[in-house]
Amino acid sequence: MNIIIDYGVGNLDSLKRACEEVDFQVVVSNKIEDIKHASSIILPGVGAYEAAMKELNNLNLIDMIIEKANNGIPILGICLGMQLLYEFSDENGGYEGLGLLKGTVKQIPNFVKVPHMGWNKLFFNKNINLLKYVNEEEYVYFVHSYYVDSTNEEVVAFSDYGVKIPAIVNQNNIVGMQFHPEKSSETGLNLLKAFKELCLYDSISSN
Repeated sequence: MNIIIDYGVGNLDSLKRACEEVDFQVVVSNKIEDIKHASSIILPGVGAYEAAMKELNNLNLIDMIIEKANNGIPILGICLGMQLLYEFSDENGGYEGLGLLKGTVKQIPNFVKVPHMGWNKLFFNKNINLLKYVNEEEYVYFVHSYYVDSTNEEVVAFSDYGVKIPAIVNQNNIVGMQFHPEKSSETGLNLLKAFKELCLYDSISSN
């Protein structure tokens, strides 16, 4: 069972439709029992970091997500969901995240327009199976005011917005997309298709 976690901070219907368009059958749920038996997890999200983490805590899902990740279950974080995978966010005075990836979420510098909203190109850092259906410099759709600051070892693809914005990250079974694949036309669908296939048949990070 592939679970999209519903914790009240994402456009779940459009994400579910996008997954189903590439024959990735998903269930939207926030029930611990469903997530306990999940074969993959998608963590979407928009809005404030602190509010999202508090809601995951209220639903008693934090330990379950971490346990599933540590057991090798594929995890995909989207937009805010990707940022929650990291250790800490500077937003609103600072708040701890899930800590599945090392790094801090910081505000995009104000020498560019914030939020970063609209279409931007992907530039590849690595060649992994997740990218097999997309080409470098294809466009994806972003809506965010914060970005990940890390060693970049986990960054698969980035976008240029005055600073390098980590756009796709991957470490073992953990994947993040800062943009919204469900709003990114054919490119986004192709990334979801690749994630589906890698969950079913292959290793996410294999070349």
